[in-house]
Amino acid sequence: MLILSMKEGHDGGIVAIEDGKLLFALESEKDNYPRYDRITGELMARAAGMLDKQPDVVALGGWVKGEFSVEPPSRTGYFGVGEGAISDEAGKFFGKDVRYFSSTHERSHIYTSLGMAPAAPGQAYYSLVWEGNIGDFYRIDERGEATHLQHVLTDPGAKYAYLFALADPGFPLGKGKFRFNDAGKQMALTGFAEPGPLTPDEQKTIDFILDRDGIILGLSKEEMSWSHLYNAGVWSQEYRNAAAKHSQAIFNRFYDYAEKNLTEGLPLLISGGCGLNCDWNRLWRESGLFSSVFVPPCPNDSGSALGTAIDAQWFYTGQATIEWDVYAGENFVEDVVPDPAKYETRPLVASEVAKYIKDGNIIGWARGRYEMGPRALGNRSILAAPFTVDTTVRLNKIKRREDYRPIAPIALESDAPKWFVGSVQDPYMLYFNHVTSDELKAITHVDGTARTQTVTRERNAGITDLLEAFREQTGFSVLCNTSLNNNGRGFLNRTSDLIEYGETYGLDGYVINDTFVTPRAS
Repeated sequence: MLILSMKEGHDGGIVAIEDGKLLFALESEKDNYPRYDRITGELMARAAGMLDKQPDVVALGGWVKGEFSVEPPSRTGYFGVGEGAISDEAGKFFGKDVRYFSSTHERSHIYTSLGMAPAAPGQAYYSLVWEGNIGDFYRIDERGEATHLQHVLTDPGAKYAYLFALADPGFPLGKGKFRFNDAGKQMALTGFAEPGPLTPDEQKTIDFILDRDGIILGLSKEEMSWSHLYNAGVWSQEYRNAAAKHSQAIFNRFYDYAEKNLTEGLPLLISGGCGLNCDWNRLWRESGLFSSVFVPPCPNDSGSALGTAIDAQWFYTGQATIEWDVYAGENFVEDVVPDPAKYETRPLVASEVAKYIKDGNIIGWARGRYEMGPRALGNRSILAAPFTVDTTVRLNKIKRREDYRPIAPIALESDAPKWFVGSVQDPYMLYFNHVTSDELKAITHVDGTARTQTVTRERNAGITDLLEAFREQTGFSVLCNTSLNNNGRGFLNRTSDLIEYGETYGLDGYVINDTFVTPRAS
C-alpha cells in the first residue's frame, strides 16, 4: 500500500509511506522558502517526481478554512479523536481509483509519535499533545486505538509565548496577533532567570494568562497594561524571572494531572509544538511517572503530514509503526559549480575539515537528504569549534539573530557523558543537559545548559568521521551545530543559495556532499 499524505496550512508538508516504510518527508519551508510556509505547487511537483506510481491512498490532514483553529473545518477539521475524527471515501487521483482518507489535526499529532516510537507490538501508551491550541492527555490501547483522557489547558503553546509578547514593546496591539518564533526566544531567555519565590505580581499575571479560555483571538495585550511586565522589555530581568516561572506553571498544570491520574507506568509519547521545549521534555523524562518518554524529531506541525499518513496506515492495516530515518527530505542540489577563480574544491577528507574548523573557521555543511523537523541534525548545519564565546557571538551574527540565543552542540554519543550530564543520549536535540567542561564556552548557555544532539556511525557516518577527527586533534568530540538557513527561512538546499549565503554573511568554507570548498588565498 502506497500512502501519499499532505498537511495544509502553516508548516505544510507532503510525505509518502509504502508498506510501512517512509519514502520521503518534504516540508514547504525547506529549500530556502519562508518559515512555516504552506504547501506550494513547487513542492507538489517535486513530491510527484519522487514517486514512480500512483498512490493507493491519498491522506489529507484535517485543517481549517482560515488561520485559526476555530474557523470552519477543512475535511475532518482540527479537533477530535473519536467519532467523526476519521473519514474514508472513494475518489479519483489523476484518473485512478484511490481511497481518500482524512483525520483531524489532533489525531495527526498522536499518531506521529505513535508511529515513530520504537516498535513494541502490543504496548499501550499514554499520549500528550500540547501545541498552540491543544493541551490534552490520551491513552492508546494495545491495538493502537487512541482515547481522550483529559483536557488540561487551552492554548498552552500560545499562552507560553504570550508572556514574550506582553513584555515586548514591538509586539502589535489588537486581537488575533501571533508570532511563531516567540516561544523559542522565550525558551532561551528563561535561562537568564534569577532564583527566587513567585511574587504577587508574577502570580497575578501568570494566573490571568493561564485562566483565559482562549488567548490569541480573545485578548489584546493592552488589556493587560496593568501587569508589571507590560512593555517591560524582553531584556529586563523582571521579565526573564517571570518567564521561567510562567514556564514552570504551565508544566505543573500537566504534571499535576499526570501524577494523580496516569498511574499505570506506561510509556509517554509527546507531540505538538511544545514537544520542542527541551526543559519540559527533560522534566517529563526525569519525573519518574513513565517507563519511558519518546518525542519524535518533528513533534510540531512539520510532522503532521506524517502523522496523518501513519493514521491512515493504521486505519487500513491495523499497524501504526513505521520504518523511518530522520534524513528523509530531498538531496542537496548541486545546481552550480563554485567559481574556480574564487574557490578551491577537493574531495572531502574529515581530518582536513576538522583542522580547518579547529583553526577557527566556520563552515556550512550540506550533505545528502535534509532532516525532518525544524532542527539541524548534521546534514544542513553550520559547524564551528566549541571553545570560545567569540564563536557564539560570530555565529549569532552570521545567523542574524539575538545575542541571547544559545548555540547547540553536536557530539559523539559514546563520548557525550564526558561533556554533559542529564538526558545525554539525544539523537534529535530535544532535551537540555548540563555542560561539565569549562572549555566548551561556545555551546554553554548562561545557565550552564546545552541542547545536545548525539550521533553514532549508524545514524550519521559523515558527522561521526568529522567528530572523531576533531577529537584526534583537540581531545574533544564536540562541535557547535546550528541550522544552515537564512533568518526566517527553512534549510538551504542548493549550492547557489549556499554560496550566496556564505559570501553575504561570512562563512569560511563549505562541505557540499563529498567535496570540501574553501576560498582561494588572495
